[in-house]
This record gives sequence, C-alpha cells and structure tokens, in this order.
Amino acid sequence: MPATRKSVIVLPDGATDERLPQLGGQTPLEAARIPHMDWVAANGELGRIVTIPPGFTPGTDVGTLTLLGYDPHRYYNGRAPIEACAKGLETRPDQLIFRCNFVTIVDGRMKDFTAGHIAQGEAGALVMALNAALAAEDCTFHAGVSYRNLLLLGEAAEMKLTCAPPHDIPDQPVADHVPRGTGAERVMAIMARAREVLAAHPVNAARRRAGRDPVTDIWLWGQGQPTTLQPFAAKYGVRAAAITAVDIIRGMAVATGMDLIAVPGATGYIDTDYDAKGRHAVAALQRYDCVVVHVEAADEAGHLGDAAAKVTALERIDAAVVGPLLAALRRYPEWRMLVAPDHPTPASTKAHSAVPPHYAFAGTGVTVSGGPRFTEAAALATGRLETAGHTLLARFFA
Repeated sequence: MPATRKSVIVLPDGATDERLPQLGGQTPLEAARIPHMDWVAANGELGRIVTIPPGFTPGTDVGTLTLLGYDPHRYYNGRAPIEACAKGLETRPDQLIFRCNFVTIVDGRMKDFTAGHIAQGEAGALVMALNAALAAEDCTFHAGVSYRNLLLLGEAAEMKLTCAPPHDIPDQPVADHVPRGTGAERVMAIMARAREVLAAHPVNAARRRAGRDPVTDIWLWGQGQPTTLQPFAAKYGVRAAAITAVDIIRGMAVATGMDLIAVPGATGYIDTDYDAKGRHAVAALQRYDCVVVHVEAADEAGHLGDAAAKVTALERIDAAVVGPLLAALRRYPEWRMLVAPDHPTPASTKAHSAVPPHYAFAGTGVTVSGGPRFTEAAALATGRLETAGHTLLARFFA
C-alpha cells in the first residue's frame, strides 16, 4: 500500500437489523439519519458479507475476526482467550479460559445478561469474593469491563464443552442452555458455588435495599486456549491503531500487534462518548496508516430490544465518528474508509444473528458500484455477497 494512503475501518457493532413495526416497517438504519455512511455506500462498493461461517456461533468475536481478515476456521479458538490478550494474562497449558458474565436469573430465566450493566466497583468486589471462595477449585477470576469478566480454570485442558452465550438467550429458561459435554458437571458446580457466594455478598444486599435486581449468577462460556494471530502489519503492510471500549476488540488488537488508543468516556454501552471517539480517531490518523474504530452501542441497543435507542446510536456514530473521519481522510492524497457491522443484532430477538450483514467502502481507486443508502435493502439490491468474508480486507487494502 502506498505510504501516503490513510485508511479507516469503522465497526458499528450489531448495526444490521430487520424491518420493525415500531419503526413503521423500517430497519433502524433506514429510519436513522446517516448521511456520511450513506455517502460511503453511494460513492464506493456496497454489498453483504458472510462474517459468521456455517458452524460458528454468531458474535463479535467471530464476526470481527472475519472482518479483520482472519479466517475463523484457522484462527478462532474461543472468545475468552482473545479477551485474555487484552489483559496480558499468562496461562498454563492445563488451563481453559472462560468468559464469565455477571447475570441476573429470575424464576429460571435469563432476565439480564449484564446484571443491570453492573458498576465497575461492584464487579471488582464480587470478583475478589469469588477468588477467595473458589481458590481451592483452581479458579482464578479476573475483572474486565462491567459484567464482562474472565475465569482461568486449571486442570481443564481436556474439557470438550458446548456453552451458550448468555446474550443469545434473553428471557429464556437457562436450564435449556447450560454447559454440556466433557467437564460440564465441574463447570456447573463452579457456577452453583458462585451463586451461593453472590447471594450472601454485601453488594447484593445494597442492590436489594436500593430496589435493584441482584447479581444472582455467573455464566461461563466462550472457553478456549490461546492461539497466535498473524500481525496486522505483516499481513497488510500498515501500521494500525484501534479504538474500542470492550476487551474482545482490545484483545484482537493486542493479538495482531495494533496499538490501543484509550478514550476517556468510552463505555462499551449506549452512553459512550461518541464525540471523544471521533476526536481521538481523527488525531490518530496523523500517526498511523490505519485506524480501527469499534462502537458497541448499536449492539447493546439491539440486546435491549430498544429500536429507538438503536436509531439514536447509529445517528451518533454517523455524526460523531464517521463524519469527522471521512472529512479528515479526504484531505489526504490517497485514502479509504470501510464501514462494516460484524453481525446483525435484531431488536426483535435481542440476540445475535448469523445473517450476512452489509458493508461499504469508498476512497481512492475504488470503483463506484454501491447504492443510494447504507441500508440492508440497498446492499441486497447490489447482488454482491462476499462468501469468504475474511478476504474482504485484502481487497480493501489492495
């Protein structure tokens, strides 16, 4: 790639959706005012992309790995090991790394896979209590961001488990989705012991007094052991930086050798500071060949089933992130921008979907073959489907 070219990859997590009655039969992207994403779609290439290959569970891990050009068949070994990279955690060969959500289960159903987006201080206190209570089980818990934590479990390398992501079972009976396979009894016992620890903890006593739902359980999933990813710079010949508020993307950045740019006010939720993300990304363009900006908000709105909040999130991403970056890019002699959700998160189901999301990229040397808007219908109308999704980024950088 020419040294003068600047590139931006914007990842609006879960942005692709379905037509919703509460939006008058429109998708959130159709209902949203997104002139800058629409410009990219109209002045570049627009299509759909298979980010979740058959046999994989739809999620940010597999979807983003694909979008960054890493074939999940070769490189994916569980979500938790990627997040562990963000923490710089070292593991023993006998350990299995689990994602550990703090959740609220009521009457046997998954009421809230975020435990009310538990505050960081509360989460840290609960992690300390779990470490004290379960140390004898060779369990080591590590606090992440809010409800998103990790468990390193010893003497577990031989486990062969199927575990359901809690965000894919909202309001469903959890008994239908508990871990299954070799080692499931041990994992279930750990979850049961954690339930006892949480029930008696002062954090939950305070939550109950305040009229808030308690943190009833931990939910273990996304397990795996670390794998090695080819450096992004060696793969594409660019020096890249990433901006994100969640450990799954931080972990991918660390694992692929990208620099991480911390943004104060970035929360990984719908209340994130969109403007700050945009400002830091524009500034990073001066120092890096490529800037990757991940925004979680649309995905979280989808999980809430809140179509209006999703429209607002998409409009803020467009105005505060895509718009300023597009303006900054176009001042360089050569540039490209890619906008690509990792997967759909329909507000109707509140869960991830493996339906191919859409993408658009524009810039220097890109043949215009898009559509009028950055919407699901416009992408479908092009007839373009990238079936080997991990090859798209090579074309983007070509």
